Amino acid sequence: MQEHHFNFSYKGRYSQIGELNSGTKHLLFVLHGYGQLSKYFIRKFSSLEEHGFCIIAPEGLSKFYIEGFSGRVGATWMTKVDREIDIENYLEYLNQLYSGIKDNISADCKVTLLGFSQGSATVSRWIASGKINFDQLILWAGIFPPDMDITVTREILSDKDITYVYGLDDPFIKQERLKEMTEISNRLKLKPEIITFPGKHDIDQNTLLQLLVNNR
Repeated sequence: MQEHHFNFSYKGRYSQIGELNSGTKHLLFVLHGYGQLSKYFIRKFSSLEEHGFCIIAPEGLSKFYIEGFSGRVGATWMTKVDREIDIENYLEYLNQLYSGIKDNISADCKVTLLGFSQGSATVSRWIASGKINFDQLILWAGIFPPDMDITVTREILSDKDITYVYGLDDPFIKQERLKEMTEISNRLKLKPEIITFPGKHDIDQNTLLQLLVNNR
């Protein structure tokens, strides 16, 4: 038995709240976690629209039923099967998405990238591809993937504003996870701001507004 890979045209989708034009002062990319869809995930950031944000939520290319063979559908950025190809595909998708809108991003528009849970690894690899210009990185309930090119990523992140956010009751953020986060940050020579909140595996609205609105 032989396996082969080949290229073909594929359509992806994303959700957007707010307008992106010459007057937009803050563009926020939000990358969802495992089993989520962009049109629902983006709603967690809708409160930012009244503060002048344009929010764009890309969506994982692989869809599946959350339970059984019908009902609620979720998306994932990758699985362990054909892992490298999944990564290659979603990086191509994200870079084409950015390429299609970058001419609408004004010089004084601040660009923030936020990855939630599985989306943290996805947004980190996107950064490491070197194809997107941004000012701020937020890893929420997730960490840098250990397989990133440390040298390349260190240079890209050397002058960026970086924040880790997680809930104190998040069942996925254990001590081993925090230790790994610290070790990778040290390898990258980063000292990110760490923000916690009394909650679980979710986007906390008060923390979100404090981070992106109140501190501006």
